[in-house]
Amino acid sequence: MDIDVSGIPVTVSTGRLPAPADVDEAIVAAAARALPHTEGAVADCIPTLARADPGSFGVALAEVGGEVHEWGDSRLEFSIQSVSKAFVYALVCQELGHRAVHDRVGVNNTGLPFNSLMALELNGGHPGNPMVNAGALVTTSLVPGATPARQWDRVRRCLGAFCGRELDVDEATYRAESRTNGRNRAIAELLASYGHIEGDPVAVADVYTRQCSLAVTTRDLAVMGATLADGGINPVTGERVVDPGVCRDTLAVLASTGLYERSGEWLFEIGLPGKSGVSGSILTVSPGKAGIAAFSPRLDAVGNSVRAQRVTAHLSRSLGLDVFASATARPTTAPPTTARPTDEESHDQH
Repeated sequence: MDIDVSGIPVTVSTGRLPAPADVDEAIVAAAARALPHTEGAVADCIPTLARADPGSFGVALAEVGGEVHEWGDSRLEFSIQSVSKAFVYALVCQELGHRAVHDRVGVNNTGLPFNSLMALELNGGHPGNPMVNAGALVTTSLVPGATPARQWDRVRRCLGAFCGRELDVDEATYRAESRTNGRNRAIAELLASYGHIEGDPVAVADVYTRQCSLAVTTRDLAVMGATLADGGINPVTGERVVDPGVCRDTLAVLASTGLYERSGEWLFEIGLPGKSGVSGSILTVSPGKAGIAAFSPRLDAVGNSVRAQRVTAHLSRSLGLDVFASATARPTTAPPTTARPTDEESHDQH
């Protein structure tokens, strides 16, 4: 990850966001800083993604108080892709509980690519964590429902509650992904052979493909993130979607695994839990404050949006969002220091 944060004033987290006008100003500054970056390439793993306008660029920040700040193409729809993993994980944690999901899915970073079969084989078929494809497939298989159709309906309604509106599938993306998701079907079959998926693994892969094909906007993602930031209550609709403990579990997993094998670098530089999607979006959550989303289709070599990374880095610092940043709580008087003796004085003492 190569993000230049020089020149961005650092604001320490204070427990609340600055005034709305200051938030708007920070978003404009963050977008202006990121806009010149035209490096990277649009994803070509799915035909519909390959046709995305590389110049599209949207930013949104949803406060836990309900106010939503938007810039650029924040209402442009795109497929949610891997960002969906976080919210299906929250759904399953809500239904099955902390320990059951932890035991079935895990929380540790694999250190290998998100679609690695080797990671499964090296860990005795255990998926590792819910943000890699193997873990996401297990998570999807755990969604309550007597049939795959009912599981899918539960997923769609839950993710809609997170963003505050009914979501629809981008059918063109779903059809294209269905033709190219052979690796996910293979992972599902391998998981089933180890006993980690019950039922039809092909049907599980299909539900997972549908969830990744849901059409969202940058604004939607920001509100979804704000729902996690606000202890499970959608700050726009006022509806409780999940319990506070579920939000805590989800954010902890995002902090450690949300950007795959680059998660450590992301947490070190940005200081916030986040999740990226191959369509060009990055969702970041500041607990108790806001959900921040940015969308721009050009991706770096790892598969993360070039501009979205820079926008998030700027906002994390300028709005005081970094959960690791701190300052002295009260003025202090420095204790007297003992000057180090010079070489000559040290020689005289001996």
